[in-house]
Amino acid sequence: MSEAVMRRENLRPVIVRILALSAAAFGFLLWLLYFKRGEDANPDALSFLPALNATLNGLAAACIVAGVIAIKAGHKRIHMTLMITALSLSVIFLVSYITYHNIHGDTKFLTGGAIRYVYFGVLISHIACTVFALPLIMSAVYFAVTRRFDLHKRVVKFTVPIWLYVSITGVLIYFLLKANS
Repeated sequence: MSEAVMRRENLRPVIVRILALSAAAFGFLLWLLYFKRGEDANPDALSFLPALNATLNGLAAACIVAGVIAIKAGHKRIHMTLMITALSLSVIFLVSYITYHNIHGDTKFLTGGAIRYVYFGVLISHIACTVFALPLIMSAVYFAVTRRFDLHKRVVKFTVPIWLYVSITGVLIYFLLKANS
């Protein structure tokens, strides 16, 4: 059996675990947003979190762009630091997002007219891209950590634009909701 075939077969269990974890995370988020009732908490409780979440998304997007620029310039250490920072910001965002929506449930968009179609178009595309972003990000990290840079490069061609889109549209959704309130 060739080394390439052996390496590919060794990836199957990892990819299956990444996909299973991603599906579980996405399922949990759907349940949290659309099926679990928010706690009957003070409406002002944790009201700062949406702004924090938008800030974290914006900072993650900036780190992703800077990380791409760094690697194209050959600055591997800077690239690694920026991408770890982007990942950390995204993880902090996710914890904050879950915390907020565990208390408040989903946020309704009440405004009518054309902006409603814009909002839901952005929201639907944002959610669709998150389905792909999580397993791609985890795969890219796995390939980098295991020093399979050939696979890492192939995966990040898809990961970067999707992750960037999710981060930027997360900020846009915040501002659309803020204008709605």
